[in-house]
Amino acid sequence: MFYSASIPEISVEELAQMLNERQTLQLIDVREPEEVEIAFIEGFEVLPLSQFQQWVGTIGVRFNSEVETVVLCHHGMRSAQMCQWLSNQGFTNVKNVAGGINAYSVRIDPSIPRY
Repeated sequence: MFYSASIPEISVEELAQMLNERQTLQLIDVREPEEVEIAFIEGFEVLPLSQFQQWVGTIGVRFNSEVETVVLCHHGMRSAQMCQWLSNQGFTNVKNVAGGINAYSVRIDPSIPRY
């Protein structure tokens, strides 16, 4: 049976609150290195989707599948793909950041450059 659950999303406001409260989170940024050079949120581990083959084998070692995992990209499309993939790997608490780092820059931290 094929089952594709919709991926839970959080707003950038919710992300900012979680970061401020220093909640136990796993933070993954799936943007490309050149994007991360322009704009970055402290605490996110960068796993570019284009480098999937280089890091795919380490996911089970680097991350706990039961800890809340928040995934970020530029606008929320690539991170949604990553969330779906993580869910298929057995991750039980995955959330996509709606609007990505672009929305975070607009609504939370204007010091983060937009591109």
